[in-house]
Amino acid sequence: MTRPAKNAVLNLRSLRKIVARMNRTLLSIGHGYSAQALEERLLHKGWRIIGTTRSDARAAEMEARGIEARIWPGTTLPFAEATHLLTSIAPNPHDPLLAAHRADIAAAQHLRWIGYLSTVGVYGDHGGGWVDEDTPVNPGTERGRARVEAETGWQALCASVGLRLHIFRLAGIYGPGRGPFEKLRSGRAQLVIKPGQVFSRIHQADIGQALALAIESDTGTRVFNLCDDAPAPPQDVLCHAAALLGIAPPPEVSFEDAKLSPMARSFYTDSKRVCNHRIKRDLGLDLIYPDYQSGLQAILRAEG
Repeated sequence: MTRPAKNAVLNLRSLRKIVARMNRTLLSIGHGYSAQALEERLLHKGWRIIGTTRSDARAAEMEARGIEARIWPGTTLPFAEATHLLTSIAPNPHDPLLAAHRADIAAAQHLRWIGYLSTVGVYGDHGGGWVDEDTPVNPGTERGRARVEAETGWQALCASVGLRLHIFRLAGIYGPGRGPFEKLRSGRAQLVIKPGQVFSRIHQADIGQALALAIESDTGTRVFNLCDDAPAPPQDVLCHAAALLGIAPPPEVSFEDAKLSPMARSFYTDSKRVCNHRIKRDLGLDLIYPDYQSGLQAILRAEG
């Protein structure tokens, strides 16, 4: 009599595990360029993805790709249905999701992972030196300080309710439709020279790969730098892109004389090389594009 009862308990546990695996719903807040790289990896595994946007046109595009689109702000967010939450929204100046829905997120019973896309700008300027996740944050811009505040808010919330949190500090993002090729072709590219300036970068595809690994992993709460292996001066990247296109790069212009928007100019405030050892070690990330040369070449190949 005890054996059937024991088997019934085992079968119930197995059923619960199967249901848990099947019930995988990602709520992606601000589902834009970075989060889009995660779509295909999850959809073909049977995930449900609910993504927010502020644009009706983008919502229609998302629906056509298999995403359940919500306009937000403006509609109710289904936190109770989500098992995983990814937020890509920048603070302005405070994190809008935390400000509006901290209590709803804390009360979401099925939620078991939160991913927050931040920026390496939280480290501030290091004169071209190396930084890793143990480097103290010291942002030199208002945007960077707002990011530190947002990171702290997410850490406090997740610690209070025992939620697993992965913060991804992203380097400069490039990929299909975003990068030096578009600027060179349109004639908008400037070969800006600022001695000693160096940036780290990350290809869109590697963002998607890293997020998928994090979601599927058992790794506890962590902060991860997300960048490739080859920090480089911006002019090197632009000249390489021009060579791939078979055109001459634009003439050099000093940083002081460059026609840059306030946002673009602020990026030159910080110069640093970002280390990615932790994400490789803890998540097993094997970069698809470990340097800008391979990433740019792949973009051109994909264009046909």
